[in-house]
Amino acid sequence: MIETEVLVVGAGPAGQTLAIDLGQRGIRVMLVEKLEKHGIHPKLERANARTMEIFRRLGLSERIRDAGFPRDCPMDVFIVTSMTAPAVLHLPYASVAELQADIRAHNDGTRPLEPYQLISQYTLDPLLRAQAEATPDVDVRFGHEMLDFEQDAAGVTARIRCPDGSIETVRAAYMVGCDGGSSPVRKALGIQLSGRGRIRHMRAALFRADDLFERIPVGKGRHYHIIGDSDFTSITVQDSTRHFRMNTMYREGEDVEEKFRRSVGHDLDFEFETLYTGEWYQHLLCVDSLGRGRVFIAGDAAHLVIPTGGLGMNTAVGDVIDLAWKLAGTLRGWGGPELLQSYLTERLQIDRRNVQASTNAAEGRVDWRGAYKPDINDDTPEGRATRAEVARIADIEQRKTNEILGIEMGYRYIDTTIICQEPGEGPDPDSRAYTPTTWPGARIPHVWLEDGSALQDHMAQGYNLIKLGPKGSHDTRALEEALRGFGAPLAVHEFEDEAPLRIYGHTLLLLRPDLHVAWRGNAPPDDPARVASIATGHGDPAAAGGQETARAAAAS
Repeated sequence: MIETEVLVVGAGPAGQTLAIDLGQRGIRVMLVEKLEKHGIHPKLERANARTMEIFRRLGLSERIRDAGFPRDCPMDVFIVTSMTAPAVLHLPYASVAELQADIRAHNDGTRPLEPYQLISQYTLDPLLRAQAEATPDVDVRFGHEMLDFEQDAAGVTARIRCPDGSIETVRAAYMVGCDGGSSPVRKALGIQLSGRGRIRHMRAALFRADDLFERIPVGKGRHYHIIGDSDFTSITVQDSTRHFRMNTMYREGEDVEEKFRRSVGHDLDFEFETLYTGEWYQHLLCVDSLGRGRVFIAGDAAHLVIPTGGLGMNTAVGDVIDLAWKLAGTLRGWGGPELLQSYLTERLQIDRRNVQASTNAAEGRVDWRGAYKPDINDDTPEGRATRAEVARIADIEQRKTNEILGIEMGYRYIDTTIICQEPGEGPDPDSRAYTPTTWPGARIPHVWLEDGSALQDHMAQGYNLIKLGPKGSHDTRALEEALRGFGAPLAVHEFEDEAPLRIYGHTLLLLRPDLHVAWRGNAPPDDPARVASIATGHGDPAAAGGQETARAAAAS
C-alpha cells in the first residue's frame, strides 16, 4: 500500500495547481491522471487577473507570460460577418505590456497586481506538470486511473490502475477529485449537478495558419465573433498567434474546414492545417455540495460554465487555492474542525455566483446575435440599420464577457465561520466593476510601497498580520500569541507607507494564507483569542456559549 497525505485525482489546471500549492506547503501529495500525456484539445484561453496573482504567489507568473500570448499584442474583440469584412463592432483592449504599465502608474487599489494572460490549456498544462514534478513532496503519475475508493473516519483508500494494468492501493488522509465535468469522484459521492445542461451541441476545431494573424484585414485581436446564421461561431487566436480555435454549433455533415475559410473570408488566400476537431456541449451547472467526509471536489467536477467570461479554469484555480491551505492546516494540526468545512460554504457560493455571471454573459451574447438580419452586409438604409442595432446591443452585452474585473477578483466570502464578521452589508460582491475593499472576506487590494515593491509580494505563506502607521503604534503581541498558540504559521509586517493606510482604511489587518481578510481594525482586538479561534477554524467561543475555550486552546 502506498501512503500519502492527499490524493489528487485529475491533472488538469485545477489538480496540478492544487498539487503545487500543497507541495510548497510541505504536504505529501500523489497526483494521478488516467491520460498518459496532455492533449491538444483547445479549451481555456485566459488566466484572469486573480489567477495570475495566484500564479505569481506560486512562482509561475513570468513563465506563463513567456509561454503565452505575446505581451505587446492587442487583445481586441471584434464582431464581424467575416474577418475580411469591416467590423460591426470593435472593442479595443490593451496588451499585457500596456496593462502592466497602467498598473505600475496607478496606486489606488483599483488595479490587480497582475493583468490577465492569454494562454492555451495545451500550453499551460505541460508547464504546470513540469512545476508539479519539480516540487518536493509531489508524486505525479500520468497513465494512472483511479478505479474506486472507500473512506472511513481516518482516511481514504483508493485503487489505482497503472499503465501496465496492475492495481495499486493508495491510502491518503484526504482525496480531491479534480477529474473534470464527468467526474467519477463526484458520481461516486452521489453529488448532484443542477442548472441547465446540454444547452447547445457545439463543435470545436483547432487550426494552424502561420501567417494569418499578421494578415487579418479587420485588425489584430484575440476574439472574432462571426455573426451570421445563428450558429454561434467564434474564432479565438491562441497563444502562439499561429493557432486558431473555432467554436460553432454542431451540424451533421458540415465541412468544418469550409466553415473556417468562410468565417475568415474567402477573399483572403491563406493556407492552414487542421489539428483537432471534436464535439462538446454548453452547460450552466453547479453541484449541491463540494464534498463528503474526507473527499472533496473542485474545478469542472464542481461547476460547468459556458466559456463566456473565462470563468471555468479561473474558478477552478480559486477553488483549489482555497482548499490547499485548509488541507495543510488540518493536516498539520493547527486548523480547527471548521477550517475544512468552510471550503464547502465559501467556494460553493463563489461557484454559483460565477455560473450566474457566465449565464448573464451567455444570454447577452444571444441578445446581440438575435439582432442579426440577412441584410447586415447590404449597403442600404436597412443594412446600415441592422449593423447599428447589432453594434448597439453588443456594445452593452459583450462587455459582460470581457469587462468583469469585479467578478474575477472582487468576490468576497460571506456567511463563513472563519471570518470575523462586521455589521452591515459590505460592498456588493456581485458587481462586474471592481471596488477595492478590505471588508472581511475580501482579497487584499494590490498596493505599491514606496520602495517600488508590491505589498502582496511581502506576504508569507501562512497568516499575515499587517500593521500600518508609525512603528510601535500598536501592541499586537496578544493576537500574535493567540494565533501561534494554535500552532498557526504567522508573519508580522509593519509598513509606514502612506498608500496602504489610505487604500485599506484600517491600521491592522489579519490576512488568511490566501490573502483574504480575516479581521481588521484600528486597534488590537478586545478578545484576541476569539479572533485567532475564528480565523483558524476552531469556532467562535462566544457563539458556543463562552470565551474560555479559545483561550485555553491557545494557552495549551
